[in-house]
Amino acid sequence: MATRPHLFSNVPVFLAASALDEMQRIVVAIEAAAHLPSYREAVLSWAPEIAQRDFGPIGALMGYDFHLDDDGPKLIEVNTNAGGVFLNAVLAKAQKACCSEADRALIGARDNHFEASVIAMFTHEWRRQRGAGSPRRIAIVDDRPEEQYLYAEFVLARQLLLKHGVEAVIGDASKLKYEGGRLRLDGNEIELVYNRLVDFALDGPEHTALRAAYQDGAVVVTPNPHNHALFASKRNLTLLSDPAALEAFGLSPELRSRLTGIPRTTLITPDNLDAAWQSRKDMFFKPLSGHGSKAVYRGDKVTKGVWAEIARGGYVAQSFAAPGQRMIEIDGAPAPRKMDVRLYTYDGQMLLAAARLYQGQTTNFRTPGAVLPLYWPCDHAMPSRSAYKGDAC
Repeated sequence: MATRPHLFSNVPVFLAASALDEMQRIVVAIEAAAHLPSYREAVLSWAPEIAQRDFGPIGALMGYDFHLDDDGPKLIEVNTNAGGVFLNAVLAKAQKACCSEADRALIGARDNHFEASVIAMFTHEWRRQRGAGSPRRIAIVDDRPEEQYLYAEFVLARQLLLKHGVEAVIGDASKLKYEGGRLRLDGNEIELVYNRLVDFALDGPEHTALRAAYQDGAVVVTPNPHNHALFASKRNLTLLSDPAALEAFGLSPELRSRLTGIPRTTLITPDNLDAAWQSRKDMFFKPLSGHGSKAVYRGDKVTKGVWAEIARGGYVAQSFAAPGQRMIEIDGAPAPRKMDVRLYTYDGQMLLAAARLYQGQTTNFRTPGAVLPLYWPCDHAMPSRSAYKGDAC
């Protein structure tokens, strides 16, 4: 907390259970679409070569991010290396419940359910590629991990694995060595990589060893380039938000109806550039290869210089979905914070949920009253505005 004073908020976020159920239904529908052969063919057509082969793993700790307004949850994006889950798991155990509804919501986080689910998840990922057994040594891998803002999370993940008898290390991807058909870190063989890199295609020169070992099937990598191509490429949202495309892929009417919770998303091309400029105030512009809100622009803030960058291509335009709000107190005065909700999932099942509070255009982990309060679903219905803005909490 000394070096990350705004990592945890000191207020909870309350949300009607019906909203959480709706978010989970959207997740299930997306994962169902990702199993359809014609959908997979479509999204893999614009994926890099390394993403084409399916080694079996389905992606550890997926993250589905939602905004919430009076019309209900809106899925903003999908992440294959979603951060924050281990921090939130620790936070959940530290909570005192203010009411019976919150106490029931905390039960799974307070006991060992989350930890058991994480261990089962990594074992399942291993067996999907190897068939049987479990990994002897897992490496939690990122670029210069000790310099990452969420480094504490890597430590927590390692502690959880060690607690359950799995040898685990934290490693810099550039320090990996691939020799004799074995991936090694500091001379020790690595059997499974928990991948936290934002180089989703592993094409950076510092990732040569990991890329080669992955392509040879010499190491289990999760999440991996194939998982990112199926779920997290922002261009995929152009299909998931298109009812006609989903119907053509063979997604059932019931599942298609759930995906109306995804704001309409289109690829920026020379043909629609003028129309996109005219409607920019109602849009968010996101780079296809971006991560962590980098180079993401709200349309009503776009300058001519920024537009020139967008016009060069490699962007999608997403219909604006307003974030929720939560009122908090800073230095004795009430202050609004924007809010989004992240579901951490594996194989379509929710492991944990959290809210992020922020100000400005996107989350940044660095503003007072900001990020990662525990997310508590309430069992009873709330008036929509107070449920999301915190007036009645």
